[in-house]
Amino acid sequence: MSNFDQQYSRYGTYSTQWDYVQDRFGEKELLPFSISDTDFMLPDGTIDCLKAAVTRGFFGYTRWNHLDYKKSITHWFQQEFACWIDPEWCVYSPSVIYSLSVCIQLMSQKGDKIVTFTPCYDAFFNCIGGNERELITCSLENVNEQFTIDFTALEKVFAIERPAIFLLCNPHNPTGRVFTEEELTHLIALCNRYRVAIISDEIHMDVRRPGKIHLPILAFADQIHVPVVLLSSASKTFNSPGLGGSYGIFSEEGLREKFLRILKGRDGLSSIPYPALLTTMDCYNNQKNWVEELNQTIDANFFELKKILDKDTRIQFEIPEATYLGWLNLEQLPYTMEELQTVLVKREKVAIMKGETYGAEGKRYLRFNLGAPKEKIIDGAERLMRGIRYLDER
Repeated sequence: MSNFDQQYSRYGTYSTQWDYVQDRFGEKELLPFSISDTDFMLPDGTIDCLKAAVTRGFFGYTRWNHLDYKKSITHWFQQEFACWIDPEWCVYSPSVIYSLSVCIQLMSQKGDKIVTFTPCYDAFFNCIGGNERELITCSLENVNEQFTIDFTALEKVFAIERPAIFLLCNPHNPTGRVFTEEELTHLIALCNRYRVAIISDEIHMDVRRPGKIHLPILAFADQIHVPVVLLSSASKTFNSPGLGGSYGIFSEEGLREKFLRILKGRDGLSSIPYPALLTTMDCYNNQKNWVEELNQTIDANFFELKKILDKDTRIQFEIPEATYLGWLNLEQLPYTMEELQTVLVKREKVAIMKGETYGAEGKRYLRFNLGAPKEKIIDGAERLMRGIRYLDER
């Protein structure tokens, strides 16, 4: 097990969040709560697995297309979500966004429209535009910081825009929604009716509040009559994106084979990084208890954050159903986001992501990363509150 309470320095690891915080915020050596990786080390057992591999010293071309790898994925889905997956559906990919890009190419044509809920993960914008498709947004309905799907608005978008793909993010980044069986069934019915393919990014699936159940899109496979693919990775849960590696789950053989031809033929990605292979297999086969402790840590962090933020009634914040990302509504503060960010960066030396990064709906929000020891969360929250008080008293 890892020590979730111990703060370790990530400086000197070429960390995007720490060593290169200046790229996004213009200054070095800020306390970062920005991009969504965590400050937690891999599980001890996984570290031991990697140490043993390093000691052996062999890092040649590595095969992913075997049952040891694929069954670790299906084991996790069965254990965590009671969702049966055929191991043959599982395909390696270097990253979820790579998979998304290839699936967009396979499931639509240039100029086609792709719908997603906003606010949304900012990489979706670049991936859709970079593939010469048109993004059509459908805002989640916000009632007192509870985010729901406006199905009337969504069906209108489908009817008018005739999109090729609906891009689902579940659990949702940045709002933290875990979509219910009723919501997913309704969404699938609309996609069937309007012949809209489904790509479901489920990378945040393991980090949820108590009692919240994640339902993979392929748990509804018998209801889905359009092309569908589920994209995910162990990297978000176990903090291993630096090792590389994700996977796609393709229930339709034809689509899966087309993906493989691009992965291996066009793009030459037939070999998985050996450390990524070992990490995925060990985490999914052996680290269930670690994830339970991770979730307890994140739950406690959200409790501390809300306790601090509730001292200022102008800040609207509700603990999300999933992810380690807090979505903070600051629209009642009488300051622009630029004024607030200047104080946070220049005076408080703290880096918290602007919500506008995730779409127009986030213009008056901050996205606060809680994937860190509680002491860091409290420090960052208090710096935010000091910054606001400074503006109040200025």
